[in-house]
Amino acid sequence: MQVFITGGSGYIGRPTIRALIRNGVEVTALARSERAARTVSELGATPVTGALTDTDALREAARRADGVIHLGADATESTADIDRAAAEALQDGAGSRPYVHTGGVWVYGDTDGIADEDAPLSPPRITAWRLENEKRVLARATAGGHPVVVMPGVVYGHAGGLPQSFFVEPGRAAGAVPCIGDGSNHWALVHVDDIAELYVLALAAPAGSVYAGVSGQNPPLADVTRALSHAAGCPDRIDSLPLEEAVRRMGPIAEAFALDQRFTGARARRELGWAPTRLDALAELARG
Repeated sequence: MQVFITGGSGYIGRPTIRALIRNGVEVTALARSERAARTVSELGATPVTGALTDTDALREAARRADGVIHLGADATESTADIDRAAAEALQDGAGSRPYVHTGGVWVYGDTDGIADEDAPLSPPRITAWRLENEKRVLARATAGGHPVVVMPGVVYGHAGGLPQSFFVEPGRAAGAVPCIGDGSNHWALVHVDDIAELYVLALAAPAGSVYAGVSGQNPPLADVTRALSHAAGCPDRIDSLPLEEAVRRMGPIAEAFALDQRFTGARARRELGWAPTRLDALAELARG
């Protein structure tokens, strides 16, 4: 089997390439720079030169593959338009073969207790654009396509991801890790190696499927930030911020960090046999 992946040189992309290769899959990976090409080559993938805006290249690479995983993102003001055009090109090329699209559980907003993929949608502004794009992606299931959407929670592990960028590094610089509000809200977490395994399994999922990529760990933000304070070298030193101040410092992503979310990954476990193994998030976050 050959799989084409976008975002292969990124934080989630690198372990996903490793997981694909462990499962005997040949991987081609979009690379928009020499550095990205070198990274994916060292992982064992064949680089395909281009960017997410090169829709002809995306379409052709997808056409040559047995399946596609779309992890790439273009963090600009045109994020939504670029993602939509890239997804359309990739699905055009993939035809009836599996196309795995990346979403995120933040689109559900606050959850009422422990939620699953059927929960109501109420995204913060930073992810609101995903709703229409994912609707378009999944609509291909009724027109001969084979879309699957994987919706990661807050991804952590190997001293990377959003917790590292927005909490550990600022905490290390300031001597205290920021915490939004009183920290009573919950985060739905998943280890980067576990979500990589889910992307591989999703290639065999039924068309139109949606999976919350969460491992069932839903600790309060207060516990998360306390763990991150150890990684930042300022144990138990927490800087509690009102949401407005957090938005001023972090940008609109602070509204997503402030969500109260508890999720189950039972559907992926039941339907795909996904079995997350990294289940001590607070200990790993504390190690940094």
